[in-house]
Amino acid sequence: MPIWEPEAECISRDELEQLQLERLQATLNRVYRNVSFFRRRFKELNFRPEDDFTELKDLERLPFTTSLDISNSYPYEMFAVPLREVVRVHTSSGTSTNPRVVGYTRQDLRIWSNLVARILSAGGVTQDDVIQVTFGYGLMTGGLGIHYGAERIGASVLPTSVGRTERQIKIMQDFRTTVLVSTPSYTLVIAERMERMKVDPRRLSLKYSICAGEPWTEAMRREIEERLYVKATDNYGVSEVIGPGVAGECLEQNGMHLQEDHFYAEVIDPISGKVLEPGAEGEVVITTLKKEAFPMIRYRTGDLSRIMTERCPCGRTFRRMSRIRGRCDEVVVIKGINIIPERIGDILEQIKGERPIYQLVATRQHHQDQLEIWVEVTEQFFFDKMREQRALVDLMQQKVTNFIGITPRIKLVEKGSLERDGGVVKLFADRREVSHA
Repeated sequence: MPIWEPEAECISRDELEQLQLERLQATLNRVYRNVSFFRRRFKELNFRPEDDFTELKDLERLPFTTSLDISNSYPYEMFAVPLREVVRVHTSSGTSTNPRVVGYTRQDLRIWSNLVARILSAGGVTQDDVIQVTFGYGLMTGGLGIHYGAERIGASVLPTSVGRTERQIKIMQDFRTTVLVSTPSYTLVIAERMERMKVDPRRLSLKYSICAGEPWTEAMRREIEERLYVKATDNYGVSEVIGPGVAGECLEQNGMHLQEDHFYAEVIDPISGKVLEPGAEGEVVITTLKKEAFPMIRYRTGDLSRIMTERCPCGRTFRRMSRIRGRCDEVVVIKGINIIPERIGDILEQIKGERPIYQLVATRQHHQDQLEIWVEVTEQFFFDKMREQRALVDLMQQKVTNFIGITPRIKLVEKGSLERDGGVVKLFADRREVSHA
């Protein structure tokens, strides 16, 4: 399979590290001059990029940037260019107090589309393909990020967005879709709906399934491939860094190639913050090397992975990331949406002025993740008449749906029945592994 940019993706290690050093020096100088948040932090450390950054390891002297830092800079305080130079704004899916806002210049968008073209090419996409994008189109980065990368390759794009599964299948049949882009769980939902509709996937034109947006397993990959007769690859994006295009699997299916000429990746111990050696699992930390509008320095992604240094048979020389194993922070990923359980409590508290006793429960039904919110019945909550109880449940569901973008099921449970740890209710319970498939 051709490599989209062989001169970049097959660069020697020595050349790459020199390029990273030069681009990091430029990025650190940019944020020191133009972003008060980073300038203040650098000055606290008496760190001057022009004098104190001479080798890649010097980056470890700088503090991490967190999602809370970005939320607190809402909306534009961390932009490194005037707003007139920003031609696109996206926000992350995180449910923080404020959305995490990122901006792009024209050059940022050109780079972004090219990086996505790289990972799509690695996953088998060519200009002869018809690619169906089932990610949401809007303020989140997934749909438009994949869309422009596919157009950069020259593929025909079907921007079907999310949901309406039977319509998605009909489009696959009528438009002869060859590449399906989706979350892995929704890909399996499509496969199951095909069976119910008696649609034989072998009569479709599908060749590849490109999956992202949530952690998934090798068992899920095998099931996707066996049920849809495709080759399935993984890819990785971070909205606060750029969106899709950070890393992606090639058809060897053995780890996601990091786009190391544009992102400097570290893996740290999530507790101590110590940088770990390649091969050790920890939290992924990413620094951007070329972003203009929204450069990011040592961003803690919360994602658990490890760096793989072995050469890939495909010929690309970039290091690879292993499959994302999960999260190391309080964020829960449901249907590709990052949810902070504590923030759900804030929303529920607004309804009656008092915080109910609640727990988020993730389940998996028919290969699709579902979110339930279990709320204990107390004297303050749900001891009213049945009709008033129903109205309160409906209001809770509406408020949470408006906040996170997916609809949970609100389930009333007996007082004292929620799982507790040391007398404190656990805000999240993951029952996806024990749910019925």
